[in-house]
Amino acid sequence: MSTATTATTKWWNGGKSPFNVEYGKLMMWYFLMSDAFTFGAFLISYGTIRFSTNGWPDPNVVFQSYPLKSATSGPAPLVFVSIMTFILIISSVTMVQAVKAGHEMKKNKVVMNLIWTIIGGAAFLSCQAWEWNHLHHEGAWWGHNPFLNSDLTQSSTNFTNYFFTITGFHGFHVFSGVIINIVMLIMTLNNSFEKRGHYLMIEKAGLYWHFVDLVWVFVFTCFYLI
Repeated sequence: MSTATTATTKWWNGGKSPFNVEYGKLMMWYFLMSDAFTFGAFLISYGTIRFSTNGWPDPNVVFQSYPLKSATSGPAPLVFVSIMTFILIISSVTMVQAVKAGHEMKKNKVVMNLIWTIIGGAAFLSCQAWEWNHLHHEGAWWGHNPFLNSDLTQSSTNFTNYFFTITGFHGFHVFSGVIINIVMLIMTLNNSFEKRGHYLMIEKAGLYWHFVDLVWVFVFTCFYLI
């Protein structure tokens, strides 16, 4: 067998890519780059409309509610979404710990940290579902914007259209990440990675999860802070 043939065989059997990175991990990086372009296009489009418009709703007014808020409770601007962000950041930490445990071949720690990551992702999605439901009850949806601009002039539907599209797209990624981590957990419990002698797939799942967390930082900044 020629050297070229041998190299090709190793390439498709889990060997190193020409970039000295495991092939599956390289493909994950390619996917994340393409996904980053999609999110980037969404956010650039949003920014273009946002800063070319004279008036825009004040996020401190739009996002001031939280679950179990009573009639006598005062507004708490951005508190709820800050909790959502904290939950997602903590889930990223537990994902790091799962990857680290996989490198050390510590199955029990991988299981524990994957469970915490899944719980964190599910908690974030639950919070987002509550926020969407609350905004919908206030009359906000695609094509509907009940919020006035900061200068009390009538606002367009651009704000709600972009908000539900981009946060929904991100929420879909979080949901996908939770499903992926559930699959990783099942495979770990079934000793699939122990039999292979490595937890490389956990690391690939971790790359996806960290990407989702990083994108949320930009979404949070664009919609809730600016």
